[in-house]
Amino acid sequence: MSELSQALPPASRPLGLIAGKALVALCTLTLIYVAYTVYMVGQPLFGLLVMIVALVFFFVFGLRRFYFARFIFPGIATMVLFVVFPILYTIYLGFTNYGSFNLLTFQRAQEVILQAEVVDKSAAVPFAVAPEGDAYRVYLGDETGGFLSAPLALDGTPASATAEAVSSSPAELLERRAAIALRTGLAEVELILPDGTSLRNAGLREFAPITPKFELLNNDILRNVETGALLNPDHEVGFYVDETGEQIAPGWRTNIGTGNFERILTSEGIRSPMGAIFLWTVVFAVASVALTFAIGLILASILQWEHLRFKAAYRILLILPYAVPAFISILVFKGLFNQNFGEINLILEALFGIRPDWMTNGTLARSMLLIVNTWLGYPYMMLLAMGFLQSIPQEQKKAAYLEGAGMIRVFFTITLPQIIPPFLPLLLASFAFNFNNIVLVLLLTRGGPDIPGTIIPAGKTDILGSFTYRIAFMDSGTQFGLAGAITLLIFVLVSIIAYANFVAMRRAARKA
Repeated sequence: MSELSQALPPASRPLGLIAGKALVALCTLTLIYVAYTVYMVGQPLFGLLVMIVALVFFFVFGLRRFYFARFIFPGIATMVLFVVFPILYTIYLGFTNYGSFNLLTFQRAQEVILQAEVVDKSAAVPFAVAPEGDAYRVYLGDETGGFLSAPLALDGTPASATAEAVSSSPAELLERRAAIALRTGLAEVELILPDGTSLRNAGLREFAPITPKFELLNNDILRNVETGALLNPDHEVGFYVDETGEQIAPGWRTNIGTGNFERILTSEGIRSPMGAIFLWTVVFAVASVALTFAIGLILASILQWEHLRFKAAYRILLILPYAVPAFISILVFKGLFNQNFGEINLILEALFGIRPDWMTNGTLARSMLLIVNTWLGYPYMMLLAMGFLQSIPQEQKKAAYLEGAGMIRVFFTITLPQIIPPFLPLLLASFAFNFNNIVLVLLLTRGGPDIPGTIIPAGKTDILGSFTYRIAFMDSGTQFGLAGAITLLIFVLVSIIAYANFVAMRRAARKA
């Protein structure tokens, strides 16, 4: 570093230092602006995290004493922003009621409820619009007479005008279509009649008295202006509640503690399908790993046969499923397994006279998932096995053959025990991937067929990942809080299962 500094001209070193400091300052200010923007759009936690990253960035790259941290800061910052924070935020959501009915803050939910209005249809008056130069007049009444407002711009800005009584309608009135085109401006107009009555636009054809439905009292209590009923804010459930206990939408986000977890454990409509889905998820992951490993290893062993001709062509053909993007293969198989027009059912009907219900029968739909997933996964296992098989000393196999051992015994006593240890972490990774392989489920079956008797979206081919995704983003309603709670449970379960599998397979490898 000193040699490089000596090689540079003296004038360039201060200039380069100033440019570097300016770049650090610019990047820091940009991150601070991003943090402020994120905070203003209602994400204070993420905004605070970005602000912390900005300050750490300034100290690490702006001060020489923290030079050692410059090499690890990008990786740590990326991991914190895009890995650690989403995990922690998802866990946090599991303890809230965040969902499609509880998206807003308390202040915003209160504002929305206060915006509710009551239209007095009995006093509604038909209206028309009369042009007057660059402005317009609103006429209330019919041909025999009514009220005519002062000139209005109708440009969308709030406006109030008096309306005087007239004996007949204006000579020139806009057609209904032209009047409707001005509805944005009409919606912001308040007309005051001679007796003090206030009228506002109540539709495409009439003005009517419009009054607020609720008024705000002390302690954030709302009162129904028409009935006098009181609405009290219940921060435990995140809704305004009337005297009968009915919840008034919209609600607001609030911390409900372990409410989502209690709901999962106590509600039969959630606990029962979730238990079945968890069991299927484990079976699906284990079966997928076992089938892909077995088929991949068998094919790799066949391709290792020295007397096999056209090995290169076979390798290319067998690797093709791995080369084609997974979503394309899944959509192709979805067409092949179509119950009415799919080629698979056409062949089965021609040969055996049967047309399996792949999409509506739970057992067949699960079998279809395993078939497609095996097709997508075996090339990866085959490629790994081809490499691992090359590392096994051939002398051991030859010695076993000389002792009279057959091919199957050599495979299970020499080949398999030597490739299991290097395969172990890859098998665990494959298990973890298939445990959350929601792309396959959503593209092929969308979780169907549905499980009857549930209060949340749940299907017989759903795995925990797709089950959670459907709760959070699909079907009848989004329930982010419940999805976050289920995600936390999935995280714990996957960690326990992965650790147990690792310990069990490590012990098996040692014994072998």
